[in-house]
Amino acid sequence: MALTLYAHPFSSYCQKVLIALWENDLPFTYKVIGEEPGLAEEHRALWPFGKFPTLVDDGQTVAETSIIIEHLGLKHPGPVSLVPADPEAALEVRFLDRVFDNYVMTPTQQAVGTVLRGGGTREEAMAIAMPGLETAYAWLEDHLAGRTWAAGDSFTLADCAAAPSLFYADWVHQIDDARFPTLRAYRSRLLARPSVARAVDGGRPYRHYFPLGAPDRD
Repeated sequence: MALTLYAHPFSSYCQKVLIALWENDLPFTYKVIGEEPGLAEEHRALWPFGKFPTLVDDGQTVAETSIIIEHLGLKHPGPVSLVPADPEAALEVRFLDRVFDNYVMTPTQQAVGTVLRGGGTREEAMAIAMPGLETAYAWLEDHLAGRTWAAGDSFTLADCAAAPSLFYADWVHQIDDARFPTLRAYRSRLLARPSVARAVDGGRPYRHYFPLGAPDRD
């Protein structure tokens, strides 16, 4: 087995895949884009769209985070099964994966992108993201009631997506303890998980890149 991951430790989507790799202690070569001359070009030759993370598995290029994680489960299964074998349970996990990517991470990234493109101030960008995140927080508060992890008692693909999504979303629009205590507690459980804590620690040196200002918490 020869796995190579092209990624960056501060990227939410890269953290999503790193969490999956570390959950099952899968050995891989970590190529940090931007840390080595020519690496970005090497990556683009493998995946011309230029987005990362990108996995290379014995010469096969695998892109898109959810697909990468499912690929790992099929080709390199470990003790932590991130997608259930039961079709209905797997469908819920995949659905929740899309919820976190599309309705939590997307408005968070839109706020970040607004500032990076010079399209508004920090306050204006955060205000743009707030309605979407408020809707997501309210839905998740109800959905997570009585659950340890997103899909129930087991840590899955959905939690790999949730961890970086909620980590950064809280920086853009803080999860209110009084109104969303269940969601807040879930985020805390995620951050206490060793694979997630490792991902967060890996991104610490790059926090000055966060255009909205990284908070002192976390």
